[in-house]
Amino acid sequence: MERITEPGIDLFADELPSLEEIKKVSEFVHCSEISRISFGEQVEANINKTSPKAVLAVGIGLCIVGRNDEAVNKLEKAEDCKEKLMYRAFALRRLRRYDEAIESLQKSLKYGADPLNITLEKAATYRCAAEFETAAKELKGCANFENVSAEYHYQLGHLQEAQGFYNEAIDNYQTALELSPQHQAALFHLAYRYDLSGDEEAAVDYYKQIGRTSQVYVNALLNLAVLYEDMGKFDEAAHCIDKVLTYHPNHQRAILFKKDIESSKTMVYDEEKEKRKDRKVQILETPISDFELSVRSRNCFEKMNIYTLGDLMKVTEAELLSYKNFGETSLREIKVVLDSKGLRLGMALDEKELAAGEIDDGTIEEDADKELLDKTVDELRLSVRARKALERLDICTLGDVTRRTDAELLGCKNFGVTSLNEIRKALTNFGLSLRSLD
Repeated sequence: MERITEPGIDLFADELPSLEEIKKVSEFVHCSEISRISFGEQVEANINKTSPKAVLAVGIGLCIVGRNDEAVNKLEKAEDCKEKLMYRAFALRRLRRYDEAIESLQKSLKYGADPLNITLEKAATYRCAAEFETAAKELKGCANFENVSAEYHYQLGHLQEAQGFYNEAIDNYQTALELSPQHQAALFHLAYRYDLSGDEEAAVDYYKQIGRTSQVYVNALLNLAVLYEDMGKFDEAAHCIDKVLTYHPNHQRAILFKKDIESSKTMVYDEEKEKRKDRKVQILETPISDFELSVRSRNCFEKMNIYTLGDLMKVTEAELLSYKNFGETSLREIKVVLDSKGLRLGMALDEKELAAGEIDDGTIEEDADKELLDKTVDELRLSVRARKALERLDICTLGDVTRRTDAELLGCKNFGVTSLNEIRKALTNFGLSLRSLD
């Protein structure tokens, strides 16, 4: 088994690396799927060793690979030192055991941990716990590092972003980058903030800066691919996804996104076809009251809730004639109106039958559990492209999704049949479906 090492750094060597070196090992482990798997095997190979050094190294290794419960349990058995207490705090924070994490960070100061680093980690922990005022007090205690520490400005910006102070957050992220141009977290948050605010040019620039680093920042590449795709730069988008898949070949979101991009390359926008479609919609929305019809016909349509030409296309001759007081004279009268527009009774029903073989229409179950409909769209575990489209449509919950039709989704920029089918399949897993027009 190949040992995972950042050049010259081995977590399981006879002597434990420094905290800075362990951080580099962690970054290296997560830069590719192969590295992560190999490092996990390395942790397993040492997990039963009982020497104090091995127990400590394995506990840190478990934390690095995200096995947080095991990491906490293993580190409990290690001798107290700053490395143990800090990585124990990181694992506890991920487990949302915030008070214990703070206690562990505070205790690490007795063993020589850097006071500034501990204060910043405590602030990050309070931020994760949504205790913003306490986090701000921690950061205020090291304000003398203003314009000195990039990490201080990054943590301050992250707190401000969590509180909704976006302009102030951007200023602090930019200051962090002035002090440390390669600060990856500050680059990503700055790019993401510009992305959300609609400044795609600035977002692309910052995402590209992250992409130039030797390590693969997956979320940055995925977000950059989304922006490129929105711009119609499908080759650039595909390049970003290919880079992700080179290092993380089983990354499900990247795999789905790659299919979407390939689908987008084959999509051709027919301007004339769209114009014809718009004209047809306008015709269908024409009110019945715009035409000179008999009083009897008008009264019948009102009682049948037929108000537009589109409504008329959804009923058949037999249905109209079966209605009380609607006779052959009224039928001939309405046929003349429809013929003048190139339409006929029951036309919409025929079109629906033709389309049924391609995509099944669904309706929201009336008795759908409200709690289920209130779940966020994150529960659908969609690809980046599909999630981005839902964000543009201001769709946040499963209920919001089920109130949309397939036509509404397909009308969103760069949203294709692949993404539509992905959403349909995801909804089916919850017993839900998109809205039907009928």
